[in-house]
Amino acid sequence: MTLLSPPFLLELHSLKVDGSARRPLLSDISFTRAAGERLAVIGPNGCGKSTLLKTLVGERRIAGGEIRLAGQRLSAISGRSALTILPSTMRRIRGYALRTTSPSVACRTTLAQDSAIIRLAIADVGLAHRTHARIGTLSGGERQRAALARALAQTPQLLLLDEPTNHLDPLARARLLMLVRQKGIAPIAVLHDLPLVDPFADRVLVLREGQTVICAPPIMMTTFGLESYTLAHPQTGLPVRFFAAPSGA
Repeated sequence: MTLLSPPFLLELHSLKVDGSARRPLLSDISFTRAAGERLAVIGPNGCGKSTLLKTLVGERRIAGGEIRLAGQRLSAISGRSALTILPSTMRRIRGYALRTTSPSVACRTTLAQDSAIIRLAIADVGLAHRTHARIGTLSGGERQRAALARALAQTPQLLLLDEPTNHLDPLARARLLMLVRQKGIAPIAVLHDLPLVDPFADRVLVLREGQTVICAPPIMMTTFGLESYTLAHPQTGLPVRFFAAPSGA
């Protein structure tokens, strides 16, 4: 599916998602994303972060409101989602990615171009030395990066990431988010590692009990009981934010 360039790439209007016994999992969620804008989604466990992403890919039924992708209602867009499945080997990433999109996309590149795209995606995530490895032999962190490589091989405009830094060491976390940032993609990323939010996101959606607390630039985000300190980096002078539990907590 090729996305056009309307005023907004993604629009959510008063989105509501019901859970068991008709209790809302999400209620009155509204925001817009333009091409290239980066959104971090944060909040306590169980606040609806993963439910939001599942709803955006059609795994959750909408009880109210609407979602528009490139100006079209999401319910009117056909396509297959295979977000939790990886190809059996690293080399098959591009072919698998193409099979999850429309036939018109799959025929636009030659085999040579596909191979180049595969190599670039795998190199970008730091797995060039594992090109011939079977997915089942990869570590948890390598599987995370392989999943990102598969997504990058589809050259998306919008990318949904549910806790993408899980299983990664601190340096790998920062590098992964920087890679997404450099690609000019519009990501929506659920993050628990708060120090990574400021350098990654243009805006932060803070959820609590399925509702929006705030959707604003990172400097305005609430931290749910944590104390926040901003210091100047000793080398660059840029502000760096630190989080800590309150004294006596």
